[in-house]
Amino acid sequence: MKVAWSRLIRFVATDGRTLRGEPIMPSADFDLGFVTESDKLQAKVIVGDDLYDTTGKTKVTDEVVTVKRLLGPLTKEDVPILRCVGLNYAKHIREAGRQPPPFPSIFFKPTTTVHDHDVPVVIPKIAQDDQADYEGEFCIVIGRDAKDVSESEALDYVAAYTAGNDVSSRKLQRDPAYAGKVPQWGFSKGFDTFAPLGPCLVASDLIDDPSKLHLKTIVDGETRQSEGVSDLLFDSKNLISHLSQGTTLQKGSIIMTGTPGGEHYYNHQSTMVRVTNDHCLLILGVGFGLNPPKYLVPGTQIHVYITKIGTLRNGVMFA
Repeated sequence: MKVAWSRLIRFVATDGRTLRGEPIMPSADFDLGFVTESDKLQAKVIVGDDLYDTTGKTKVTDEVVTVKRLLGPLTKEDVPILRCVGLNYAKHIREAGRQPPPFPSIFFKPTTTVHDHDVPVVIPKIAQDDQADYEGEFCIVIGRDAKDVSESEALDYVAAYTAGNDVSSRKLQRDPAYAGKVPQWGFSKGFDTFAPLGPCLVASDLIDDPSKLHLKTIVDGETRQSEGVSDLLFDSKNLISHLSQGTTLQKGSIIMTGTPGGEHYYNHQSTMVRVTNDHCLLILGVGFGLNPPKYLVPGTQIHVYITKIGTLRNGVMFA
C-alpha cells in the first residue's frame, strides 16, 4: 500500500514542538538512528490524524523544521496490539535442538511495552536478578485492517517496516521456579518499555523484498546477532496471511517477526565463533545463550540495525 510519506520520524523540533515528519536525507545510506542536534537534520512536517491514510488527508507539507531530538516513530496510543513470533529463524531453531514448527508460535506484548528510540529500557525490580535480555527484531507495521488474506496479497496491507527489540526476562520466561513447568512468554516480555521501536518507519514501497534485509544486534560495541531476514522460517507474507485467518489485524498493528540466534561453535576458550575460510567470525546470539550468559545491566547500550531502516538505540536502567 502507498502512504503519504516515504520515511516517518517523530521528533522534538528546535522550536520545542513534538512533530512527525519526512526527514530530508543527507544521503541515501544516512542512518537516522545516530541523529543528534548537531546534525541539524531537517524534516518536512507531516499533518493528518491517520498515519496510514491513503486518501490525501494526511500530507507531507512544505513546512521544513530542524530536528533537535529524535523519538520513536510510534507511541503506545498508535499501536493497537503487538503480535510476536517465537523461534522463527531457521538457524535459531536448529541451535535450540527443535524441529521446525508447522505454524508460527505466537505471543503478544501489551501496548504499554512500546518505547522510544534513544532512551533507556527500564528493567523492573522483579527482573533485575540476572535475567533481562535483548532480542533484535525486524518488525512489520500493518497499514489497513486485514482479515483472511492470502499470501499473494499480504504485502498489500503493509504500510511500513521498522526495527524493534523484544526485551525479555529469562527466569520469568524459562525457569520452572518462576515460570512453572511450561515456559511462558506473556508476562516475562510484557513489562513497560520492553518493546522499543525505531528509529523511523520506512514505507513498504521503499522495501520491495524484506527478505533482502540484514539484521544486526550490537551490545556495548560487540556484534551479538547478525542474520539475513531471508532466514525467517515464516516470512512476512506467510505471517500476515496466517495471523489474519479468522482474525482482524487492525491498522497500526505491529508484527515482531522473531530474533536470530547465534552460531554455537566453540573454540578452546569457549568463545562462540563461526569458522570461515580465512578467519573466525564472532557471532554470539542473545545474552541468555552466551557462555557465560550476559544480561542487561544499567549502562548497557543496545543497537538494533537493519539495512534500509537504520539503527534503533537504547540504553538500560533499573527502576
